[in-house]
Amino acid sequence: MVRCWKRSENCLEEAQCTDGGPDASSRSHFPHKAFWVSLSASLILVIVALGLTGHLGLPQPHSESMQIVRITVPEQTGVLINQSAIVDQQKDLVTLVVTSPANQTSTVLFDVKHGLICYKPVDQESCLLQQMEQSDYDNVNSLLREPTHKSQFQLSGNETQRQTEFLGVLAASQVNASLLEEPLQALCQDRSFHWTRRAEGPGKQRLVYFCIDICFPSNICVSVCFYYLPE
Repeated sequence: MVRCWKRSENCLEEAQCTDGGPDASSRSHFPHKAFWVSLSASLILVIVALGLTGHLGLPQPHSESMQIVRITVPEQTGVLINQSAIVDQQKDLVTLVVTSPANQTSTVLFDVKHGLICYKPVDQESCLLQQMEQSDYDNVNSLLREPTHKSQFQLSGNETQRQTEFLGVLAASQVNASLLEEPLQALCQDRSFHWTRRAEGPGKQRLVYFCIDICFPSNICVSVCFYYLPE
């Protein structure tokens, strides 16, 4: 109810303003309603934002720890060797995807936490396992322990050290895949596993049946060649 004052000739008279009475009452309550509606809407938006942030933020530390690095180095014949390294600092994993000049792709997984290397060569029915040695740790750390990762490394052909390693495949000692760690099982789901061991060379009586060339940012390229050991 709004009180209005009218001036008469002899005194001030109190009268009610009848015009727009209900509207005036609504207008008096409208700011309060608008305030509460705005506050409720703001709270809902904050809750939704926090929920989305929490949901999307769970995998964020792991995603930030992963990075793809491209490594390019000229081969001795001048052909460029292209490979990609997927670096997972949180799980201590480095996965090298190597593409040969013939456009065939092989995968090499370095599981630093468990000290294992898994080779998944192209057009082969098995994956090959090797225990990591100190030189392997040093090479992988050039990717895994970099303070600030680059997205690409262009190695110089003149400064790159090249070496060849021979691994003998113990064909008779197949590994039970269920006893291996999850990254290895995921890499070779449809293949068998066999252990390998470092050797001086296959000798004349044995033939190397495939090689994988892998390079590291420390200007080291290793050609890993495999052959079957005698039963």
